[in-house]
Amino acid sequence: MDEFLAERFESHRDRLRAVAYRMLGSVTDAEDAVQESWLRLARTDADEVANLGAWLTTVVSRVCLDMLKSRKVRREESLDTHVPDPIVAAADPDPAEEAVLADSVGLALLVVLETLTPAERLSFVLHDMFGVPFDQIAPIVRRSTANATQLASRARRRVRGAALPDADLPAQREVIEAFMAASRAGDFEALVAVLDPDVVLRVDFGPAGPSKLVRGAANVASQALLFSRGAATVRPVVINGQAGVVPMPGGRPAAVFCPTVRGGRIVEINILADPDRLARLDLPGE
Repeated sequence: MDEFLAERFESHRDRLRAVAYRMLGSVTDAEDAVQESWLRLARTDADEVANLGAWLTTVVSRVCLDMLKSRKVRREESLDTHVPDPIVAAADPDPAEEAVLADSVGLALLVVLETLTPAERLSFVLHDMFGVPFDQIAPIVRRSTANATQLASRARRRVRGAALPDADLPAQREVIEAFMAASRAGDFEALVAVLDPDVVLRVDFGPAGPSKLVRGAANVASQALLFSRGAATVRPVVINGQAGVVPMPGGRPAAVFCPTVRGGRIVEINILADPDRLARLDLPGE
């Protein structure tokens, strides 16, 4: 019976992980939430669960909601400079990686989701990303169906401001390569030319800090020149479905560099440079 139940759970694991990652923006926390949902299932009489998929989605959502509430209390760093965990794949992903990337969500969107209240985030993620009806979301957030609908609507207005990338991955990579070449050459004008005037740079060093939030093409170009040595050796990768690079000074990953390219220019750059979090990521080619 336990083996059969485990098999049934495994058939839902990918969806549960996808829900948890969008809710938490952390690969490690998402895995913890999925594991907790399995433990709760193991303590439950599964024969009394009419719809296992819906039940598990509800359970993992409640676990994530509790984790978000706890995080809001204890997090000290500014959300402005927090970069969620990226999902990094090789530049030419294999079929298994392609399946994951096809269902991924961009870092720029995850950054915006971080600014929502836990209830707003849950309502938006479950309804807009996974099609869960509001009458099923309402009991999870302990609100009426109408209030759950309003929560998602508020979140939707915030999310509209997220930078959406061009769909053409090779075109994204061309812009990024131009940025890297200009950085290596110390060419300020060429850097500004590939940046949107209102570009935002977010660098998350974690406790190793200080993290940075920089706005405007000239300011971001100046920062790129300061870190030009890091552009000398980079590994092309795919980050949450978008083109990106991993700087490899001395052959070791120093950061995950995820620009968002729209209209042929970089409109947002999210860089995770927290050594502890980098060490926990599964980076290709290490």
